[in-house]
Amino acid sequence: MFGIFESSYEIHDAKVFMGSSEEIKEEKSERRNPYNGEVVSKAPICSKEDTIRALKIAKIASKETAKSPLHQRVSWLEDVANSLRKYREDIAITIVHEVAKPLAFARVEVDRCIETIELTAKELVALHGETIPTDIAPSGKKTIAYFSRVPVGVVACITPFNFPLNLVAHKIAPALAAGNAVVLKPTPEAPLTAYKLAKLFNNSEYAIPNALSVVYGDVEVGSTLVKSDIPRVLSFTGSVSVGNIITKQAGIKKVSLELGGNAATYVDRSADVCMAAKRCTFGAFVNSGQVCISLQRIYLHEDIYDTFSESIAKESKELKVGSPYDEDTFMGPLIDNESLIRAKDWIASAKREGARLIAGGEVIDGSFAPTVMADVTDDMSIVCEEVFAPIVSLVKVHSYEEAIEKMNDSPYGLQFSIFTNDLRLTQKFIDDAQCGGVVINDIPTLRFDVQPYGGSKLSGIGREGPKWALEEFTEIKSVVIC
Repeated sequence: MFGIFESSYEIHDAKVFMGSSEEIKEEKSERRNPYNGEVVSKAPICSKEDTIRALKIAKIASKETAKSPLHQRVSWLEDVANSLRKYREDIAITIVHEVAKPLAFARVEVDRCIETIELTAKELVALHGETIPTDIAPSGKKTIAYFSRVPVGVVACITPFNFPLNLVAHKIAPALAAGNAVVLKPTPEAPLTAYKLAKLFNNSEYAIPNALSVVYGDVEVGSTLVKSDIPRVLSFTGSVSVGNIITKQAGIKKVSLELGGNAATYVDRSADVCMAAKRCTFGAFVNSGQVCISLQRIYLHEDIYDTFSESIAKESKELKVGSPYDEDTFMGPLIDNESLIRAKDWIASAKREGARLIAGGEVIDGSFAPTVMADVTDDMSIVCEEVFAPIVSLVKVHSYEEAIEKMNDSPYGLQFSIFTNDLRLTQKFIDDAQCGGVVINDIPTLRFDVQPYGGSKLSGIGREGPKWALEEFTEIKSVVIC
């Protein structure tokens, strides 16, 4: 029994949410499974006018969301988390259908989504202000002064395909929990996944009427959300190129951007090389390398370069590539054929520039195999840009100093890591790494949903994670009582 959902094994439509009301549109787009090409869902094609209507509904609703009691919002999140547990397998299979994420990892994403929502509910307790001693300066006087955090009003959220459930939750759960109304534009690649989550929010007995709207589309819908004066915060996860457009079009509103990365690690000669190779294999190829913090660059001390290269090549060849519906599949296909062609072009370009292919490079059962490129140098395109594919590059260095200089010599700064048993290097790396997140003795792909997450340079503005998102989606109100 699927309750409020139809069977996830049947094709059915996502629907527009204009506030709490579901609407059907005649014009629809089809979503085909990247693995087998079958139509797995359909989504309404929304217009500029639809988006404006959703924003106006949110603006009206925000007056009620701001007045809603905190206990109701906490109960709302807890209720949605419990519903997700009930429909865990249904939603996991929907993720597999739409983006071909292997089933085991789709289940992990549902579990993480539950945790994200529950963590947000817990963090609401700490969302408070503080009193201020206004007589601390000679020009002041004793008053009752404090500040509190209040909802911004309307939040617009635009989400990507690679984590089509959990990254939606990272935006809409804190935005709603803070007392805002939300308009969500989910990725066109996974409309049904987002619809099912939104349905759980809107069908909850604790839901605030019309607090959450969902519109589907691409450039027209996104541009309308960005340019509108109604949202006070715009939260976007996606490419640097789109992020650049958003910052130019958004006008006077708070913009939170989680953009691209070119994640790197340094493996020192003091490290456990076998352990590092195993972890780097996972970090480079999980989710087919389609993660902002996928490990793309590995800088290796020359003393362990050959040993590590042999180890990671062996590890990568042992990963199961194939049907995302198989329980033991590690890696399925890329999101679309354009991404597959682009991955092939990256390899061809690197080989022309002198890199050596030591694993992968071929297509297995429609999926681009985990690929390891050795003898890569700084000037090769494959280490300068975000690849967003299952490709990792090995770069030989003479020292830590050379490695950190090369790691930092990038327009991106999302997450870096180091493998070392040298405490001095650990301390130095924490200070030297120019990025938003540092990981010691594990991959830069490591992320805990409870942590602040975001980058420096072109990797973005602002931070996600429940506590920090709640701050992003609120503003400070200062009060003085004389």
